[in-house]
Formats: sequence, C-alpha cells, structure tokens
Amino acid sequence: MLQTKEIDLHATETYPGTQAVARAIALLKAFSDAQPEWNLTDLAQATGLNKTTAFRLLAALEAERLVMRNPLSGGYRLGVELIAMGGTAMRSNPLRAASRPILVTLAEQCGEAATLELLVESYVLVVDEVASNHPMGMTQDVGNRLPAHATATGKVLLAALPDAQLDAMLPGPLARLTDQTIVDPQRLRAELTQVRQDGFVVASGELEPGFVAVAAPVQDRERQVVAAISVGGPSLRLTPDRLPEIAAMVQMSARQISRQLGYWPG
Repeated sequence: MLQTKEIDLHATETYPGTQAVARAIALLKAFSDAQPEWNLTDLAQATGLNKTTAFRLLAALEAERLVMRNPLSGGYRLGVELIAMGGTAMRSNPLRAASRPILVTLAEQCGEAATLELLVESYVLVVDEVASNHPMGMTQDVGNRLPAHATATGKVLLAALPDAQLDAMLPGPLARLTDQTIVDPQRLRAELTQVRQDGFVVASGELEPGFVAVAAPVQDRERQVVAAISVGGPSLRLTPDRLPEIAAMVQMSARQISRQLGYWPG
C-alpha cells in the first residue's frame, strides 16, 4: 500500500541537519486550501516552532521561492517554485503516466470525471483527474485531500489495509460531512468487508450532497493495492440504473492500469 506518513520531528533529531529540513517541511505542509496564508505568529504556533526559528526557516524558503510574502498583508503563501516542482513530480510519476490514457478513455465512456487517488494517512490524495465533458460537471481538483471514510476511493484503499493498521485509523466516531456519511467505525468495517468481496464500491452523498462516485482498486505486480480510480458526478446523472454499467467500466479500467504496473491475475 502506498502511503505518505506525516513528518516526525523527533525521529530525525539523531541525524545532523535533518531536524531543520523536517521543520521546513512542516512549515510547507501547514498550508492548505482552507489555510492558504499564514502570519508568522500563527504559523509558528501551528507547527510547534518558536517565532525566531520559524522566521529563519521561512526566510530560507522565501529565498528559494518556495514561499512568498503577500505585499498587502505581509502573510506567507506557498511560492511559485512549488508549482514547477509539483508539475515535475506529476509528470515523472509512473503510476500517473500509466493511468492517464486509461482515465481519459474512462471519462469519455462514462461522460463523467475520472480520478486517480492515493491513501495519505486517513485521507485520499487526488493525483490526477480527467474532467467531465458536462459544463456543470462535478470535479475534485488535483492535490485535494479528502476524508477516506467518506469517499469511494478511500473505502477501496481502506479495505486493502491489514486489520491492525485499520484499527489505528478508525479509533472512534468519524467526521460527519453529510447526513449520509458513515460515522460508526463498525458499520464502516462491515462495508469494507463487502468492498473486498465485490471489488468496487459506490459512495452516494457521503462526501457532499448529491455527489455519487464509483471506485475500484489498482494493484501492482506484487498484487498490492497501490491506488484507486473512480468516476464521479451528480446523482441526477449517475442514477441507480446506470451504476452497474459504470462500475463494470471502472473495474475494467482499474485492471488495465494494474496490468500496466505488472499485475497479472492468477
């Protein structure tokens, strides 16, 4: 299972110089869609650093254009160099390269947005997306992190985890995003068992009202689930009578990507 772990500042302290790197990464990871700009005091507090250390690290990051200052507010934002680095990372990602043509075809066949997503702690990260051909299509932007328990891709990826790891990720009540979100860990576990049996899952109205998604797992040559793909759109178009056909297309596309990665059933 491909997962990204959060930076552990304490684990790096035994290696000279790595603590500063870990702290700089923590500063960068504090930025999000919900918090695109920070002032120095709040950012230092959010990352557990004193203001002097945070200022020194931010100055170094600013010199490399990894962060930038808002000339009006004086706050910090992510810099343009990260855009270039992110583009390079996406273009060089073998999983994205293998899946892109298949996602394009899937989106065209279904007439809805198709995504490739990875598990990152308790979230799914949108690595790639092919937009719907509908003017009012519903999309999930590349780089977004979404709660795994409320997404079709997240359930596919959670279902592939060992029980011990799943126990650690589902310690208690889960965040409710809509009236349809499953917040009871035991109920979610029951659904994950079904996902393993079916090889796909449908999530309806759990992430946001009216949004339906169908997802299936992508496996590598070791038969490990390394990603998930999905097709998603409004419930007005992804109606119950269309879902079996879409599920079949999503599963077929996931198998095609898996074979690109060396997977072969046996």
